[in-house]
Amino acid sequence: MPFRPPAAGVLGPRPGTPPQQAFYAGGAPPGMYAGYNPPPAYAPASAEPNALLAALANAGVPPAGTSTSDWFMDTGASSHMASGTGNLNQLRPLYSSSSVTVGNGARMPITHLATSSIPTSSSPLSLNNVLITPSLVKNLISVRSLTRDNNVSVEFDPDGFSIKDLHTRQEKLRCNSRGDLYPLRPPHHHALHASADLWHQRLGHPGRDQLAAALRIFDFACTKSTAHVCTACQLGKHVRLPFSSSESISYFPFQLVHSDVWTSPVPSVSGYKFYLVIIDDYTHYVWSFPLLNKADVVPTFLNFCAYVQTQFRLPIVALQTDNGREFDNFTMRQFLQSHGIAFASLVLTLQHKTARPSASCER
Repeated sequence: MPFRPPAAGVLGPRPGTPPQQAFYAGGAPPGMYAGYNPPPAYAPASAEPNALLAALANAGVPPAGTSTSDWFMDTGASSHMASGTGNLNQLRPLYSSSSVTVGNGARMPITHLATSSIPTSSSPLSLNNVLITPSLVKNLISVRSLTRDNNVSVEFDPDGFSIKDLHTRQEKLRCNSRGDLYPLRPPHHHALHASADLWHQRLGHPGRDQLAAALRIFDFACTKSTAHVCTACQLGKHVRLPFSSSESISYFPFQLVHSDVWTSPVPSVSGYKFYLVIIDDYTHYVWSFPLLNKADVVPTFLNFCAYVQTQFRLPIVALQTDNGREFDNFTMRQFLQSHGIAFASLVLTLQHKTARPSASCER
């Protein structure tokens, strides 16, 4: 009795078999279909025993010039399908008993749902709701889903096909093919064509000079970098956590006053190297006083209190500073106590603007 090759779904499509349609059947998502090339259900009676060896040798082997990650256009499928997950994103397992029904009635299970994208000269093409069916031999693109999800049109010709924007009619992607199918293979430069900012992220966030030197070594083009600030680089160079949000509320001027002393690395022309900064918490008005020495902080603050009392006829209710000795000393504490001014430092906490008492002045 002559030997017959195995039935459909075991060894994949038989060489030379005309393509047939395959349809999605099962649970979610409903109404989806996909294309597939099944083998014939039986072999002619005159088949020779060597047919098994030929089928085993050619099973799952793509033709010359093709890749297992290639996508093929299918006008008879209403859903994208793939055999593996290597080139897909947002992989989601499918627990329902969904399957794909091929032309001869056989069913192939669907294991996952995923998404993918195809790079073009402008914006990438989205492939949504890709059905993962391990029994497939070729990855199939539903022309209907592609045009509907991306608002494009597909034009086929003897040399290949073109994908164009539906409104502007501008060509987004052109794929040429010499075989019997229409494979979707983006040009090689589309895969490497990216902005300098994207390569900045891909190469581990190097500096602009190092990035420009690295891009000159590789043989591919790169779009000009747009002016931007890399958030990851900023966070990586921080030496402390950001200040917490303010929880204190002032209801009138001088209810709370923040103060700090800034030391300039370079003295001014007049010889001033220290600057006393005072901020009103209610109005956010700032006063700055240049000082020759830190010892001038106390008399300067006393003069400021007299100025506020005379010009605004309002008392200073609370003073908030860091734990510097220019504020936390006997003279300052005696003055604050005699005038009923509350004093808050790093040790004696009060509801303050930020995580640090003097942070308002430092910013």
